[in-house]
Amino acid sequence: MEGFIANYGLYLAYILTIVGVVLAIVMPLIKSLDEPKQLVGTAIGVGILLVIYGIGYLISGSEVTARYIESGVETEGLSKMIGGMLTMVYLMLGIAVIGIVYTELNKAIK
Repeated sequence: MEGFIANYGLYLAYILTIVGVVLAIVMPLIKSLDEPKQLVGTAIGVGILLVIYGIGYLISGSEVTARYIESGVETEGLSKMIGGMLTMVYLMLGIAVIGIVYTELNKAIK
């Protein structure tokens, strides 16, 4: 009986997560159709993220080691894509830290 409840509880959690993700994506799109200027801001943000990912992808390596193969990374393309994502995260972290320091120094000066 416990396995039965756990299995259906997991399926319910999966379904609710999918519904939540779909609603989180669709509802803002519906709202922004009323105000197209919001779509421009969103497009600029997505474009900036794509540029940062592109930079990360270009500077990441494409080597495939035995450890990578054990983890399921078997091609150079997949290795480069994962490296690009990790580099993007590091770049975003650096940008966030610089922004926080700048904001705090700017507030301290004023």
